[in-house]
Amino acid sequence: MTAPAAPPSCDTREHILATAEPLVLGRGFTALGLSELLSTAGVPKGSFYHYFRSKEHFGEALLERYFAQYDARLAVQFAPEHGRMRDRLLSYFAGWIAQACQADRHGNCLAVKLAGEVCDLSEPMREALARGMAQVCVRLSEAIRQAVADGSLAPVADPSALADALYASWLGAALRTKVMRDSTPLLRALADTEHRLPRP
Repeated sequence: MTAPAAPPSCDTREHILATAEPLVLGRGFTALGLSELLSTAGVPKGSFYHYFRSKEHFGEALLERYFAQYDARLAVQFAPEHGRMRDRLLSYFAGWIAQACQADRHGNCLAVKLAGEVCDLSEPMREALARGMAQVCVRLSEAIRQAVADGSLAPVADPSALADALYASWLGAALRTKVMRDSTPLLRALADTEHRLPRP
């Protein structure tokens, strides 16, 4: 039984990327074959190469799409009108735990899934990961500054360094959670984050 074709009004490039994300989350980038992707998406091989020069270029686009959507969600999460910023920072990190506890054991973080897999295989994909992660840290550092400004967080000497340290801690905890299939590393990361983000 063949997969249904993408609707004519659908943006084929976006359709391919949207179809690919859960497949990559499930089995990884290297193990995903183009035949499986195109069959699942219901598009011909020529359509793939019309939008992507290679599988590597496709992987780069997949990561850029993921981080663009992630940044848009962070912009909403950390919008100034949504309450005390320290609370929203802790809510953001608590969301990592909620995602890890979902029934789908693969989770939904493409950065965690691909960071260890592709960095030594594809320089363009490594660079896309680096850019995306850097933008997350920028958002976090801005939120830390706002938390100090709104009085919900004690003064921080270097918000950028703290943001980098927190994000690195959570990436490591997420990787350990995947290996252990146990959310304890993330729970410990949350306790450590609460300590690093003290109230005034």
